[in-house]
Amino acid sequence: MENVRTRPGSLRAIVGKTPHYLNAINVSESLFAMPFGYIGMVLASYHLLGTGWPGWHTFVWITLAFLGVRTLGMSANRIINAREDARNPRTAGRHIPAGILKPLEVGGMALGGAAIFFIAAWQLNPLALMLSPVAAAYVVLYSFAKYYTWLCSLMLGFALSIAPTGAWIGVTGQWDWQPVLITFAVMMWAGGFETIYGTLDYDFDRANDIKSVASRFGVRNAIRTTRVLHTLAAAALLVVGFWLQLNVFYFIGWAIAVVLLVYENNLVKSGEPAKVGKAFAFNKYISTQLLGFTILAVALPFEGFLPW
Repeated sequence: MENVRTRPGSLRAIVGKTPHYLNAINVSESLFAMPFGYIGMVLASYHLLGTGWPGWHTFVWITLAFLGVRTLGMSANRIINAREDARNPRTAGRHIPAGILKPLEVGGMALGGAAIFFIAAWQLNPLALMLSPVAAAYVVLYSFAKYYTWLCSLMLGFALSIAPTGAWIGVTGQWDWQPVLITFAVMMWAGGFETIYGTLDYDFDRANDIKSVASRFGVRNAIRTTRVLHTLAAAALLVVGFWLQLNVFYFIGWAIAVVLLVYENNLVKSGEPAKVGKAFAFNKYISTQLLGFTILAVALPFEGFLPW
């Protein structure tokens, strides 16, 4: 009877920690990459079905796949980097170093995220299920990259860039080259803002042999690298519009994205930490507005100045 009585209290404790669980995996940052996943879904539906809507079944399972694999990756990241986070003044307040959550609890979140991801892939199609272990392994293992290579920012960028190709496969059940270009764009975009973010830990990384573009080449060169990566991202997204023969609405979204990228890069050129944090948070506007204009591009036929 004692065990029975303690269960409600344990359940209340778990429910009470829900905000901590969500904050631990930065669930709000899903707005950075998830819109690009939906762009992949919308364009795949347009390419295959002639409409941007894949149906509720596909939409729901793609969404759950996004959330599941992100939970897996972020939870694993928090566990893998817990000791380093405890030593870094900027990250010492994170949930595991601060004692708010135990590694076992975060590990449970990782297992739950993996289960949701694999079930979602199974519900989508055989190719999605076959590739799901590869994606799951990558989002866990990339967290070790910064201990070995300064290319870790691009490796994190690739972890986020899996979303559009994964969503495309979730809709079509087949491999196509079109989403690979979107994946490249997201990799450059995300790798760029992660390179900027890495400048916040320049002193700590150099003192503790943590690899990053900033710790290897300096803050100024990291900022220059970000400009190059974001230029490549913008160019790739422009080619996507022509390749898939999207109408003028997509190109309006692309132009706004370019303006926002220019603003972001100008914001961080001084290297001031406060401006770096603001620029990092700014990225969600880039992806969400481009998703909105992509939806308009496939939903609203428009005969404009483009040849198609």
